[in-house]
Amino acid sequence: MRHSLNYLAVDIGAESGRLMAGHWQGSSISLQEIHRFSNGTIPVGGTLRWDLLQLWRQIQNGLQKAAHSMDGSVQSIGVDTWGVDYVLLSRTGEWLGLPYAYRDRRTHGLVEEILSIIPREVVFQESGTQFLEINTLCQLLAAQRQTPELLAQAKSLLLIPDWIHWALCGAEVCEFTNASTTQFVHPVTRQWSRGLLDRLGIPSHFLPEIVQPGTSLGLVREEVGSSTGLPSIPVIAPATHDTGSAIAAIPTDRTGSSNWAYISSGTWSLVGAEVSHAQLGEAALRHNFTNEGGVDGTYRLLKNVMGMWLLQQLRTAFAQAGSPYDYASLVQLAAQAPALRSFIHPDDSRFLRPTAMIQTIQAFCRESKQPIPETPGALARCVLESLALRYRQVLAQLHEITGQRPEIVHIVGGGSRNTLLNQFTADACGLSVVAGPVEATALGNILLQARASQEINSLADIRSVVRHSCNSEIETFHPTRNNADAWQNAYQHWVQLCSEKRP
Repeated sequence: MRHSLNYLAVDIGAESGRLMAGHWQGSSISLQEIHRFSNGTIPVGGTLRWDLLQLWRQIQNGLQKAAHSMDGSVQSIGVDTWGVDYVLLSRTGEWLGLPYAYRDRRTHGLVEEILSIIPREVVFQESGTQFLEINTLCQLLAAQRQTPELLAQAKSLLLIPDWIHWALCGAEVCEFTNASTTQFVHPVTRQWSRGLLDRLGIPSHFLPEIVQPGTSLGLVREEVGSSTGLPSIPVIAPATHDTGSAIAAIPTDRTGSSNWAYISSGTWSLVGAEVSHAQLGEAALRHNFTNEGGVDGTYRLLKNVMGMWLLQQLRTAFAQAGSPYDYASLVQLAAQAPALRSFIHPDDSRFLRPTAMIQTIQAFCRESKQPIPETPGALARCVLESLALRYRQVLAQLHEITGQRPEIVHIVGGGSRNTLLNQFTADACGLSVVAGPVEATALGNILLQARASQEINSLADIRSVVRHSCNSEIETFHPTRNNADAWQNAYQHWVQLCSEKRP
């Protein structure tokens, strides 16, 4: 028996972050949670920001724990987070402004403004990216209008995981999978679409080199090692977009095939397929799909769906009203509520930044002349059934774009724990759903590091390791046959209620 090799993953989402250790035994991987901490946006002066100093403090706390628990025996470390948000660094490494969060209102209406300057088709051909006001392109246009002096002074624009890598080792680069979320990376050349920024009057002198997943960025800074006890180990860029790492860890044995789809289920649900090249045709543009970078030259052809954010906000609202529920209790109440009664369109713009989620859901139902959900169970069921119906619609659009009908849907990430939503998805889509692993993002991050150290040879090998290592936690949900007609009728009703709105 060989001694295990230890890898560290910093995995941060919009609601929480953690530092995970991966113990590699030569053919299987096991995970150990070293440190977990909360994350969230902070309102400051009418804006919404990220507290990166607090995140960095928590990362260092996790590194101290890892160094102590593993006696300094660590091979490498890599970081993944959400996409689109960024930090500006000056020539001396100073922050230029407190980083904005993507839900900040400064980008409201900017998609329409961009399209009044550059035709939709041109923007899509230059970026391959869906049109969302949270995209970095809209954020930079807002910055150029409001704080042009900061952009002028910037030496480097680093997305959030790239900034954490910089804090760890000093590298000033952007990793490809996250860079592709900005809406100004060319989907064919895979380099910055500087001409797109030029036409919008946005400078591009601060854009750093784009690197691929698995790139070694250098050794951990001496001062980081001194303060945490971590040895001078390599910092490896995994797929730094959390969905990119999660999709690398899909437990499929069909790598290279197009007959499976995925849902990376977290604050956002990313619904899509793995393709060999960017899909830039009329159907992808019409349905507002995005081509995000993947591993080994692949693309993640997907659509953002509002996801567990809706349930998170309901839970927050119930707690503020004096009725705190954990997620399991809320899902149990939803299971007991009447079925297929009221629906929302999860991606209606009103749900992006709601001030009161309960009232926003009820207003949608009232305006569409549906029964108004009043109880926590009814509200939660409305959200979960609506998500399942939206998944069905997005998968149908995916079929239209690729010409390939998925035979199976893999759900990974924290949302894969939601067995009720998993069953709703199987019933709504008429497809078998394979749920798990929950820790797909950390697994993908760590196994991409292991591949960089030549412990694993290919993406197919990574997925084989995940199947072998996580078999006990992977669960399959099949459509309930006697519910097929009810879900078909519900879908037709939902489509009438929720005619899709284009930005």
